[in-house]
Amino acid sequence: MLRINPAMSLLRLLLLLSLCCAPMFSRELDLKREVPVAPDQKIPTEDFFRDSLLRSPQINPGGTHVSAIVSNAQDRTALLLFEIATKKIEILQGDGTQDIFWTSWLDDKHVIFTMSVAKLYGIGYMVGKAGKLTESYPILQYTDARLLTIPRKDRLRPLFWIRNVPVQGHGYREAGVCALRADFRTDMSLINLLSAGASSVGYNGYSRVVEDNNAHIEAIQESPKGGVPVGFQLDAEDRVAYGFTSGPNGIVTLHRLVGSAWQPVDFDMDSHEILTHADSGQDLIVLGPKANGKPRPVVVMDPVTKEIKGSVLEDKAYDFGGWFFRDPATRLIVGAQYDRDGPAVLWFDPEYQALQKALDTMFKGLVVRVIGIDEGRSIVLVRTFSDRQPSVYHIVDLKNMSVGLFKAARPWIDSKRMRPMNILRFKTRDGRSLDAYLTLPEGASKTSPAPLVVLPHGGPFARDYWEFNDEVQFLASRGYAVLQPNYRGSTGYSWQFTQEEEWDFVKMHEDVTDALKTSLKTGFIDSGRVAIMGSSFGGYLALCGVTKEPGMYRCAITNVGVFDWAQMIKDSKYDQYDSPRYASLMRFLGDPEKAAEKFAAISPIHQIGQVKVPVFVAHGKEDANVSVIQSRRLLRQLEKFSVPYEKMIVSGEGHGMGKLSNQVELYERIEAFLAKNLAP
Repeated sequence: MLRINPAMSLLRLLLLLSLCCAPMFSRELDLKREVPVAPDQKIPTEDFFRDSLLRSPQINPGGTHVSAIVSNAQDRTALLLFEIATKKIEILQGDGTQDIFWTSWLDDKHVIFTMSVAKLYGIGYMVGKAGKLTESYPILQYTDARLLTIPRKDRLRPLFWIRNVPVQGHGYREAGVCALRADFRTDMSLINLLSAGASSVGYNGYSRVVEDNNAHIEAIQESPKGGVPVGFQLDAEDRVAYGFTSGPNGIVTLHRLVGSAWQPVDFDMDSHEILTHADSGQDLIVLGPKANGKPRPVVVMDPVTKEIKGSVLEDKAYDFGGWFFRDPATRLIVGAQYDRDGPAVLWFDPEYQALQKALDTMFKGLVVRVIGIDEGRSIVLVRTFSDRQPSVYHIVDLKNMSVGLFKAARPWIDSKRMRPMNILRFKTRDGRSLDAYLTLPEGASKTSPAPLVVLPHGGPFARDYWEFNDEVQFLASRGYAVLQPNYRGSTGYSWQFTQEEEWDFVKMHEDVTDALKTSLKTGFIDSGRVAIMGSSFGGYLALCGVTKEPGMYRCAITNVGVFDWAQMIKDSKYDQYDSPRYASLMRFLGDPEKAAEKFAAISPIHQIGQVKVPVFVAHGKEDANVSVIQSRRLLRQLEKFSVPYEKMIVSGEGHGMGKLSNQVELYERIEAFLAKNLAP
């Protein structure tokens, strides 16, 4: 959960934070209102993008409390604990610019949570206790660490993979799998680098952080050698069983822990995707290899012998993309919740099947997700949603047969004013069948076709989902149809493509174009008023659209985009010993020095002379994922070729706008940009 660049010293981090300037946006945002605006009023931009009042609720093992992340009227997020029987509420909020952005129950009383500063950097893991939240204390600070599990037999010793932990001398080390002493409290408090003085951070503060971290860390297992560590897999008894490394050639190797030593396993990680551990032993739940032109099956497998010991599920049209639900008492897999063109659920346990049937009857017309249940199977936490309704959370008491509304995440959204998301099938030019989502604004018809914004997702190895989407609904409320194409590489389609095809960025662009052409055939779209817009890899595809299809779009909008893949590889090289990105890009895209022609073809920065329409460019200066250099170089090229452009380059922001004021300014500028360039 906590992400710190190991090459970034604490002093450098402090300097970056101190340079974060105040937001340019000055309009006062209406964040106290928790009801929709009147039906005859324009929905304010902030209503689409402000933090949910409540998100990520979790029930404790005993079913007595629910924890959640909550927001307030100051664009801050805090920790909430809710006692179900008494309805007593506790809220803990960080100081200054701190936010609490993730939490999980350790046992019935203790929660672990993370703090961030300036919405940019995670700064520490904290532990709190129900009834005494104000006495919460840090157990890990300024460390790149990921929670692996909370062991059943010792819940106050959560297991973490600690990728980098600070050491004396202002360096970092890779610590492997460690248990954290969550019940051990020192006199140490969380240090906020934004407000701490440089001398404190550089001398006393840093040493105290190192000492306190060491006091809480219990080493369990070193990472396997032979490359950059990229993860671990535990077994059914919460023991370290497997580790993964990425070699300099970009190939991921599976290692098995035998005693205290790692042994490499002859297992094709390219053809298999390890999802989780099986219910017993060291078998794994694996998404199997591609075969027979059918979606890949999910099976139980021994990765050492390659023996398949059972089938879990196999969809008829999609590779599995979701998660498995484990019973909290037994830790056995009882169901799977996943996505295809729409949400799907499959329960293997009859009690859960009956529960789902009852809930579906109770909340007709909505997607119903069981997101938590206590160990006694008496209190159930339920999420309902649709393409038009944001998440609403309910507490279901199975003993008393009662249902209570816990909280609507976004009560200021009137679902009646939101627009339905339609599933659109399209064929690629090489004959593959993919899907997209088409959302039409109110009043769109064949006699009154709407202007369209094509909105390819980022990733690229992700997908768009059938659910409430703030960006889509904002654009639809402003009168635009929105097309979200799930191009090749999107989750669920791997079975249709070779590995080479999944990394073919030019064909991804062509898939987006093919989806657009299919949407135009509906008659609901004005073919002369089309824009393309995206973030990260979606920003890349947006610029590809106006370089490769100059007559198709009236304008393009990019946010934190990649435009030069040779530059991306060059930037990634600096972290090649800490991150697998460089080796992976070199493996699947090639060496820019040896394949200059290919990189010129896939990098639209070299084709700006073909752009004949205005471009809007946005980026955060502190983006650690895609350097702002990408957007700055694009702006220079747009200037060189006299392409009209607008820009929003913001200090104190990373890979996307984290501060609501910046988000609102961005989308209000996008609204004005579209209105100007998609005018009839």
